[in-house]
Amino acid sequence: MAAYSRSQLLLLLWFVPLCGFGSVLGLKAASGPADPPNPPVLRPADPPGKDAPAAGASQPRRATGWKLSEEEACREDLTRLCPRHTWTNNLAVLECLQDRREVRNIMPLSLSQLLWNYKLNLTTDPKFESVATEVCKSTITEDIHSQGEVIACLEKALVREAEQQDHVRPIKEDCKRAILRVAELSSDDFHLDRHLYFSCRDDRERFCQNTPAGEGKVYKCLFNHKFEEAMSEKCRDALTTRQKLISQDYRVSYSLAKACKLDLRKQRCSLDTNLPRAREARLSYLLLCLEAAVHRGRPVSGECQGEMLDYRRMLMEDFSLSPEIVLHCRTEIEAHCSGLHRKGRTLHCLMRIGRGERSTSIDSVCQSALQTLIQSADPGADYRIDRALNEACESVIQTACKHIRTGDPMILSCLMEHLYTEKMVEDCEHRLLELQYFISRDWKMDPLLYKKCQGDASRLCHTHGWNETSELMPPGAVFSCLYRHAYRTEEQGRRLSRDCKVEVQRILHQRALDVKLDPELQKRCMTDLGKWCSEKTDTGQELECLQDHLEDLVSACRDVVGNLTELESEDIQIDALLIRACEPVIQAHCHDVADNQIDTGDLMECLVQNKHQKEMNEKCSVGVTHFQLIQMKDFRFSYKFKMACKEDVLRLCSNIKKKVDVVICLSTTVRNDTLQDVREQRVTLKCRKQLRVEELEMSEDIRLEPELYEPCRSDISRLCPNVNFGNAQMIECLKEQKKQLSQRCHQRIFRLQEAEMTDPELDYQLMRVCKQMIKRFCTEADARNVLQCLKQNKNSELMDPKCKQMITKRQITQNTDYRLNPVLRKACRADIPKFCQSILNKASEDSELEGQVIACLKLKYADQRLSPDCEDQIRVILQESALDYRLDPQLQMHCSDEISRLCAEEAAAQEQTGQVEECLKVNLLKIKQEACKKEVLNMLKESKADIFVDPVLHTACALDIKHHCAAVAPGRGRQMSCLMEALQDKRVRLQPECKKRLQDRIDMWSYAAKVAPAEGFSDLAVQVMTSPSKNYILFMIALGVCILFLVGLLCGRITKQVTRELKDR
Repeated sequence: MAAYSRSQLLLLLWFVPLCGFGSVLGLKAASGPADPPNPPVLRPADPPGKDAPAAGASQPRRATGWKLSEEEACREDLTRLCPRHTWTNNLAVLECLQDRREVRNIMPLSLSQLLWNYKLNLTTDPKFESVATEVCKSTITEDIHSQGEVIACLEKALVREAEQQDHVRPIKEDCKRAILRVAELSSDDFHLDRHLYFSCRDDRERFCQNTPAGEGKVYKCLFNHKFEEAMSEKCRDALTTRQKLISQDYRVSYSLAKACKLDLRKQRCSLDTNLPRAREARLSYLLLCLEAAVHRGRPVSGECQGEMLDYRRMLMEDFSLSPEIVLHCRTEIEAHCSGLHRKGRTLHCLMRIGRGERSTSIDSVCQSALQTLIQSADPGADYRIDRALNEACESVIQTACKHIRTGDPMILSCLMEHLYTEKMVEDCEHRLLELQYFISRDWKMDPLLYKKCQGDASRLCHTHGWNETSELMPPGAVFSCLYRHAYRTEEQGRRLSRDCKVEVQRILHQRALDVKLDPELQKRCMTDLGKWCSEKTDTGQELECLQDHLEDLVSACRDVVGNLTELESEDIQIDALLIRACEPVIQAHCHDVADNQIDTGDLMECLVQNKHQKEMNEKCSVGVTHFQLIQMKDFRFSYKFKMACKEDVLRLCSNIKKKVDVVICLSTTVRNDTLQDVREQRVTLKCRKQLRVEELEMSEDIRLEPELYEPCRSDISRLCPNVNFGNAQMIECLKEQKKQLSQRCHQRIFRLQEAEMTDPELDYQLMRVCKQMIKRFCTEADARNVLQCLKQNKNSELMDPKCKQMITKRQITQNTDYRLNPVLRKACRADIPKFCQSILNKASEDSELEGQVIACLKLKYADQRLSPDCEDQIRVILQESALDYRLDPQLQMHCSDEISRLCAEEAAAQEQTGQVEECLKVNLLKIKQEACKKEVLNMLKESKADIFVDPVLHTACALDIKHHCAAVAPGRGRQMSCLMEALQDKRVRLQPECKKRLQDRIDMWSYAAKVAPAEGFSDLAVQVMTSPSKNYILFMIALGVCILFLVGLLCGRITKQVTRELKDR
């Protein structure tokens, strides 16, 4: 039945009213030389030679009922090999004999010549000529029978009609089928295509001299040399026409039809064989159907796959073989791609325009045609199919991808991995991006992704077959569905398989290289890209630009960019450019994290923590900082923070989205709970731990704290224009220029310092500079007492000079305001409002008191009126400031000019050991400014209360204190009084230096008493108690009191006696 149906099909092709093939054609030699090749004895597939029996070749045209089966040369083989019902149909007989390989190998010479001449003379029918005369009148002018011009013209008309919308002289469907059938019959031997034969005779000898005729071998050889420089234009045109016919009907290619015949049946690619020329005959359909089978792992013969590869390459080489491209992309080709038609250059030119270059545009219908062509050719499966890409990237493949087998789909992935690297060449980069743009639009065009994910896509995204589409799930949406499931947790369920997730990550890494490789992003953000990022054309800049303008984007674009950024926060390796830039840091400090296949934000956290290592280069630092800045826009962009605190955020900060605001909200909650000593913290432990990480990261760069950065923008440009933002350098610069800051910026810096002093871990510079010293001295100290610990070990011989300098800076800051010294604030919480309320009343909330409160407490310390805890803390401050005048803000403020004039050399010393204070004391009489003189007198007054406050005197008298005052407790002037008594005691011999320093102090105190007399009883008492003549003064005071008592007693008796006498009267 199958053979019968086939013969019926062939009969239908020829017995049509239009072309008028009412009778089967008789045998007649074509005008002009037939020039057949050698006899079949030498080459069985070739047509018979000239000298062979004609077998009717010289006979005139037969009557209407002439049959091939009636010929003597044909009868025996026909009876043996072909079904009886085919004997009445010449074309069925012809196909039967031609398709049987065993016949071709043993075919008698007479039968071979009979069949060959029959096919050669098919085009001599008068009715065929009438159609050619109508359609080809402008081409054929004189001899319509000349060397196959009739069929050649009709073939050209057929392909031209497919490439045009307006059909002036349309060819009817039945005649189209007849033309294609004639082309099919000539597909095994190029001699039968007379026009192509005469056009390519010389080229055949030049390129394919050793290629035997038959089985379409010469055609294939000529196709392979089509774009050679030596190929004649006439032959190239004839070959192109032949290829266009093949694209309309794959059976016009003998080798392809033969190699894939069984596979087409097995894969059910020709469902309705009763239709003469259904859509299944199109080359693109055949390729799509068989490619689908290959991608699904179904068996397709190697011979068929080889033929498919050749014709897929053919489609990519010459755009004109795809009528849809010629029809729908004509305008773009003429405008932008003229003169680029060879070796796939025109197709790549269209791809470049299709990528959406800002200077050009492409019609949507043309874009669709390009997508369909690339899907048919499937260059993603084998890069060699794309000749332009293959030639452009050959050097890169040989160097960067030489370890991968030739033709492996991994070659394209390898090339993408080396995009924008030193190994990549510019031409390859352009060709690769042009192809990847279209591959990224359909997940099925990446064979590795399809192979690993087809099961997941079917299960999770409800996809159909490889070459089937769905309106509910178009090809471009499938990948979005896959990556949404790729990063689901086990609790969320419905996750991707491990192999599929690896492929999804690979594609995401590739898409991060160019915003145009993400179809959804480009589609929704096209307007915003033009509006905000028109000047951002360098690698990776467009996505960074969109992230920078996240708040300004339209909602659809903002959602896409937000989702992509959220995804990057979980797996920063998606940002391939950043990972390349950070490779040295990753290898040195983060290799363990990077090797983890399931990234959970650890790699970015590691990069942030090692941001200032020596391996960190500028590109990596900029990239990491940029990502940190983007994270501040939405707390969801910090994966670890989001996962640790999402429940706390929903419960405590539900209406807040910006990360910085969420951090402030949660930090405030933690602080309030801590201050109130609540039994159970409202913020969970895991969130508190991650919150600490976020706070520490934010302290590194002022831009990560918008509430600080925005008020200080103008100050930064004015005072710190050349300072880097990272490493907290900008914050440190603003602290050093604090007195020159604008009011708003000054307030923010004060708040920052207050927070840092309360929690030194937030002081990035301190923790960085003193990292090793903290490990050495403060390993057991609480995190909030780190600065206190460092201060206690500041003068250790093992202390690092840079750390010591940083500690001094922080001490200077603390002494400007008691609120910046949490320990002092707590110890003196009762004393400050008791003794210094007048100063507090004048103070503003967010500005320093310039050491006024501490100065007030110092005076009360000298008066010995402070509480024990407060006294201990003030003693420490006095001892520290006595060694370094910079720690006394009041002294530095009032005496800066005098220090420059009188003590410049001492102030310039690198190590401060109290020499500036000693200089001011010695030059007390030379000080002109009253405010400065008062501060120096206060120092003298303080030193009388405690010898530790006078480091020069304490150093000079250290041995004497040990020998003579060891039993005397320090503080409240006790040791100073002991030394003064020893000085007056002639039996005690003090060290000469101590004796000299003590005498100097006595003179200074005497002068101080004259210059600054006691302002009250308390001051007077202090002066008496600290005076060298204390005993004498106390004796005289006691004597005076006794005399007054006696006088009062005497006067009282006299008064009493007088009163009694008056009463007696």
